[in-house]
Amino acid sequence: MDPRLTLPTESPKPLYVVWELTLKCDLACRHCGSRAGKAREGELSLDECRNVVHQLADMGTREIAFIGGEAYLYPDWLKVVAAASAAGIRCTMTTGGRAIDASMAKAAKAAGMHAISVSVDGMEATHDRLRAVPGSWRSALQSIDHIRDVGMEPYANTQFNQLNLQEIEEIGDTLLPRGLRAWQVQITGPMGRAADRPEWLLQPFQMLELVPRLAALSERAEAVGCAISASNNLGYYGPYEGRIRTFPWRGCAAGVWTLGIEADGSVKGCPSLPSAPYVGGNLKKQSLREIWETTAPLRFSRDRDIGELWGFCKGCYYAPVCKGGCSWTAHTLLGKRGNMPYCYHRAETLAAAGRRERLQKVQAAPGLPFDFGRFELIEEDSDASL
Repeated sequence: MDPRLTLPTESPKPLYVVWELTLKCDLACRHCGSRAGKAREGELSLDECRNVVHQLADMGTREIAFIGGEAYLYPDWLKVVAAASAAGIRCTMTTGGRAIDASMAKAAKAAGMHAISVSVDGMEATHDRLRAVPGSWRSALQSIDHIRDVGMEPYANTQFNQLNLQEIEEIGDTLLPRGLRAWQVQITGPMGRAADRPEWLLQPFQMLELVPRLAALSERAEAVGCAISASNNLGYYGPYEGRIRTFPWRGCAAGVWTLGIEADGSVKGCPSLPSAPYVGGNLKKQSLREIWETTAPLRFSRDRDIGELWGFCKGCYYAPVCKGGCSWTAHTLLGKRGNMPYCYHRAETLAAAGRRERLQKVQAAPGLPFDFGRFELIEEDSDASL
């Protein structure tokens, strides 16, 4: 989403939609939450996609971010983009950028693509290790240049984890001179292949290092016309919130003004949410409006109150507005939403008392797209070893 857009004040509607056109991918990312690689069974046809576009336009959607897998591997992706653009919907895409050359960038712009965000998850050796394809870092940077050169807005996105935490400033030195308009930052979530590598995940107390460094980098970014924007699983509050977030965190927006569509037509309130507990229906069987308005998995953020909060979040000063932070990350860590360990305010409060929290894996993920295992949260003295 364009971080310069204002937070909507209308009644709930799917203003911002992330649409997985295919789960097929030309990378093999070792931290991929959807375990992308092969196409899903029964992915939507072009006619079905066009019908979904009409339904989205009818419900007031402003922006669609096309994703995969890799969205450009869907055979008719440019026709879907063209249909959405013709319906007055702003089109963007998030990509690994492996195959975006000048010709593809030009075709995407002609179809109505407004901006493309390229995933850059470290310096060359780190990025290529995470993406599991040698040369993917260089391809990603070249794709940013192609996107910019044809007149689309170039964006980037980065997941921070143990492999790239010490490269934050180097990544900024690499990306900011390339004319980025926006850079989304987040942490690697414990889902999919990332759940298989718990040693790569940041620990909650490391928010005290990560957030101030991102805030300092945001000042440099602003000076060159780039907005750094923290995603939903990186926060919250504290002295740096205004530097890393375009607008104040006001709770999980899943099913309030965001929507996720999987390639087979499954619908959930946020694209990051694990599928099994949060798919509310399928567009091959139900209308989007019916799924949006009536199904519990799409309504949980609209209908919730702070009564479902637990652990630290239950007694937090910010509970009435924060509502337990990112539902996706809390659920995939601890088995239910309402208690989000990756929080700057939380880490700072514990540190003031000489304490910190550490996550430890206790159950493996089953190996399915958007799956997760289980972690336990251990509170310990701040001077314990990592």
